[in-house]
Amino acid sequence: MPDFNIEKSLNLNGLIAGFDEAGRGPWCGPVVAACVCWPDLQVPEELANAINDSKKLTAKKREALYPKIMTSNAIVGVGQASAEEIDEMNILQASFLAMHRALDEVRVKGYNPIFGLIDGNRLPKWDIPCQAVIGGDGKSLSIGAASIVAKVVRDRLMTDLAKEFPAYGWERNAGYGTAEHIQALKEYGPTIHHRKSYAPIKKILEGN
Repeated sequence: MPDFNIEKSLNLNGLIAGFDEAGRGPWCGPVVAACVCWPDLQVPEELANAINDSKKLTAKKREALYPKIMTSNAIVGVGQASAEEIDEMNILQASFLAMHRALDEVRVKGYNPIFGLIDGNRLPKWDIPCQAVIGGDGKSLSIGAASIVAKVVRDRLMTDLAKEFPAYGWERNAGYGTAEHIQALKEYGPTIHHRKSYAPIKKILEGN
């Protein structure tokens, strides 16, 4: 289970921010990122025993944890990058953009993290030092909480978009290339929310 060992090993006096994103793999919709800081590395025991990599939690469990994180002592920021921005700069850079927008939201609230822990093996060029943590959402409570927030926000976003384009089943598949999604693409083609630089969508557009 995640803990604060990585955060504590930094031996820093200031806010440490954990970052994670949701939505790199789907064929449509934005990529959503969250930034979570735990002041003084203090987290309610109930959350410390429940937070984990969002992919290891059921949707019901994530939905239950989300409001508890948001109403706890955690400082949370959320950001996103659109499908158009993903097409313009690639998914990695768009993910970093969404993360920085989440950091900016924390700053707007009056907090200034001095260090960032980023899930994965790549680092952005930012105005604060950062460390990449492979599998960080299962190691760090800061990153793990960010993974839950990002996933819940994005799933809700895709459910809202599904009301506008009901044929694609986004409320069920979150924009991933399921059979239902593929069938809708064959029948109706891509929408304004599809990532036109992604190979399956590009193939459809070139075919038409």
